[in-house]
Amino acid sequence: MKTPNYIHISLGSNVGNRLDCLQKAVIAIYRTVGDVVKISGIYQTPAWGFDSDDFYNMCILVKTFYTTSQLMDLLLEIENSLGRDRGNTIGYKARTIDLDIIFSSEGIIHTDKLSVPHPSMQDRKFVLKPLEEIAKEEEHPVLKKTVQQLLTHTSDTSRITKTDEELIDPKQHYKIAAQYLTIEGNIGAGKTSLSQLIAGEFNAKLVLERFADNPFLPKFYNDMSRYAFPLEMSFLADRYQRLQDEIAQFDLFTDFVVSDYDIFKSLIFAQVTLQKDEYALYKKIFNIIYKELPKPDLYIYLYQNTERLLENIAKRGRDYEQKIGADYLDKINQGYLQFIKSEQLLKVKIIDISDKDFIRHREDYIWILEQFTL
Repeated sequence: MKTPNYIHISLGSNVGNRLDCLQKAVIAIYRTVGDVVKISGIYQTPAWGFDSDDFYNMCILVKTFYTTSQLMDLLLEIENSLGRDRGNTIGYKARTIDLDIIFSSEGIIHTDKLSVPHPSMQDRKFVLKPLEEIAKEEEHPVLKKTVQQLLTHTSDTSRITKTDEELIDPKQHYKIAAQYLTIEGNIGAGKTSLSQLIAGEFNAKLVLERFADNPFLPKFYNDMSRYAFPLEMSFLADRYQRLQDEIAQFDLFTDFVVSDYDIFKSLIFAQVTLQKDEYALYKKIFNIIYKELPKPDLYIYLYQNTERLLENIAKRGRDYEQKIGADYLDKINQGYLQFIKSEQLLKVKIIDISDKDFIRHREDYIWILEQFTL
């Protein structure tokens, strides 16, 4: 998965319902830009540089897979959607919403359209005060001072007052009706990436499969008939042990757990890869193990068509996977669908993401969330 950027954004409003404008902006940023990791309090400050009504100002920290330049374009679109009128007036003016990039984990940026860190942040208390709440130890890469130090020494003497107003965290609009969520899918479907995103945003305990540690996997893709049984047995043992160790640490009544696999996948793959007599033995062992493990209370199956799966497998570049064929993937998919139909007591949601890219496009990730949240 791509490395995310962490970007601090300043928000301000002094036209209409200021609190509502800030709330709508934060929700729009969450839906189109990335996870809103931190939210400061809301401060009332006088208009800076011109005569007008007082502003409501605040700062947020966003985790995003967009570049800082891409994010700026998205922020301009959000401003426009919320009625920001830039007009042709020279200088400052009242506005429904103002969104400025203050810091970026990409460091110092100077282009014709963008300067980061914001060139005037050290002279603006309405930026520094809410920013101190969420990033007091963040160091200005040019001035070599922390936000707290910049606030202490700023030349801005304007009045600033913290209000009692609070914003609702935009994630509260997405209630996941599960304490133990499993996200499954075929090879290359994106189950691990989605599990990581959800666990990170919703503060869940994350359980990931350790396929990379299996010594039989590269051998299997070179000679499936010879290495199928030891591969499936080693996977079964590792999945069982890992789920036993990990799930035992959690209280499934209070903790939120997200896993990128369910142990039943062992039987699905074994049915495809093993000979009839091998599978019969394998299934006996599996049935003993399966009874002892807790079952997810929500099972998400990410479906991608075979063409997309092959594209994804090629992109991630694991040498031992490049010999996987379409027929093999089709059989695995049919195995999952048969399992889903047979498990009457399991709450299952099948989500077709064949035309989605939830890493490159934030809207696709939000769309997926909306398929199984309240």
